[in-house]
Amino acid sequence: MTQMDYKYSLLGSVADDYRKRPLLLQVDDTPMNLFAVLEVKREPPQRWGALSGFRRIRIYSFLFGLAVMFFITASYILTGDKKGLLLTPSPYHFSVLVSPGPLTFNLSVVKDDAHIREVVRSIASKVELGSSRHLPDLKALVNSEPHLFSVIPRKFLTGIKNPCWYEEYSGNVSSDPYRTNLYAHYSKRFRTVFQHLRSTFREHLIHRDGKAYRMRCLPYFYIIGQPKCGTTDLYDRLRLHPDVKFTTFKEPHWWTRKRFGIIRLSEGFHDRYPVEDYLDLFDQAAYQIQGNLSANVSASPSQPNVIIGEASASTMWDNNAWVYFYDNTTEGEPPFLIQDFVHALQPHARFIVMLRDPVERLYSDYLYFGISNKSAEDFHEKVSESLQLFEGCLTEYTMRSCVYNTTVNNAMPVRLQVGLYIVYLMDWLSVVSREQLLVLRLEDHATNRKYTMHRVFDFLDLEPPTKEIEAEITESPASNTRRPADKNLGPMLPITKEILGDFYRPFNIKLAKVLRNDSFIWDNNSKLQKPPPPPFLSSTENH
Repeated sequence: MTQMDYKYSLLGSVADDYRKRPLLLQVDDTPMNLFAVLEVKREPPQRWGALSGFRRIRIYSFLFGLAVMFFITASYILTGDKKGLLLTPSPYHFSVLVSPGPLTFNLSVVKDDAHIREVVRSIASKVELGSSRHLPDLKALVNSEPHLFSVIPRKFLTGIKNPCWYEEYSGNVSSDPYRTNLYAHYSKRFRTVFQHLRSTFREHLIHRDGKAYRMRCLPYFYIIGQPKCGTTDLYDRLRLHPDVKFTTFKEPHWWTRKRFGIIRLSEGFHDRYPVEDYLDLFDQAAYQIQGNLSANVSASPSQPNVIIGEASASTMWDNNAWVYFYDNTTEGEPPFLIQDFVHALQPHARFIVMLRDPVERLYSDYLYFGISNKSAEDFHEKVSESLQLFEGCLTEYTMRSCVYNTTVNNAMPVRLQVGLYIVYLMDWLSVVSREQLLVLRLEDHATNRKYTMHRVFDFLDLEPPTKEIEAEITESPASNTRRPADKNLGPMLPITKEILGDFYRPFNIKLAKVLRNDSFIWDNNSKLQKPPPPPFLSSTENH
């Protein structure tokens, strides 16, 4: 049995009170990720003579737990791993998982196709999103992230399109302003980008009354999802528009991961990235808006129509960190979602969503993130296992609870939940208006880029580009396409496609109804359709 097949790992929130909570020890050595949980409670010391046989067993269990923990620690040190025990590994890299708690529902070990079809029918019978989520008030959000709300102002500069403001710079103007930025240490490429920012930082400071000020900006729009749905291609084309700038690199994943101290899903917690580190990523674009101050003594931005975008394909769906940082007082559902914070800070921000047939999205996701032994047969096995895990969750919890269940998401070997677009969309529409969301299909974008790009330009209130720039935007080759080695694996098995189609269909039907566009059902007759004007959702739909 290899190290990857058998691991011990601590369960529980990082904020658990050591003295009040039991220590949970998870032993995972089965392909179904079933858990044997040893609970060790800390008792005050007592004399041996006064102990009952039951308590002796508990102390023996405690000693056994200590021995196991010693073994883990020793192995961890000897391997030289300095980055922390596994927290939430990508499902394609490891068969183990470290989660906030064990799965309490029973799972069948039967994997024949007839049984899996029964599992899918069981799930389809429960596709009811239930009542509207309880929206947190502003006070609760501020109390949860007080530093975030102390840094971002409530009002932005007038006369420019993008949300920006001037912030007093209290540091030494001759020192390195990015010395503590955690993104600057992320990779060699990022270090090169920050070196350029350092070289131009001082010339963009504004000096007034003996104080120095720097322009700070947030994005005007966000490309929020979904992964393997063409977001990289959309990002690369939008960058070619002269009035659009982006962060210094694509996908900072700050809202979903970095602000919680998660760098890679296969590692433990690191230092949490403060909001200042995130804002630094917009400095280069802010300089474009600000212009050349040496020729502009009024300090008025010289490019007021320039807008900034941020493109992290995790923003729409990834709330997996919630269980480690927020109290679980909402019956298994996150009390706060990413959009609650973004909307509270930027009530007028705009969001672009690119979607794809969720069946094909899942297979592309598997091929992209899988590291070894990929095959259509292996994908079928992982789909079958994931469906059983999801259906098992639904025996005890609501649909929304299971979609946001960090334990289930980490346990599933393929990311089924990412394709449940309607769940995420309705939660976004609970806080932002329909006019702030542009939902596109990758299939339409692939067949008529000019049409989809003009929809994006209109949505962002951008001036039409010149014919030369438009040709470059619409005719350049597609970005981030499937790798040749993955193409050689061929399509998924017909039975897998059929099962996944049955699984996603009821969710897609609800999505098409909300968007008033049947092409989002992704049946065989789906064709490019010019959608009707954005619908005005009823009060029940909007909440």
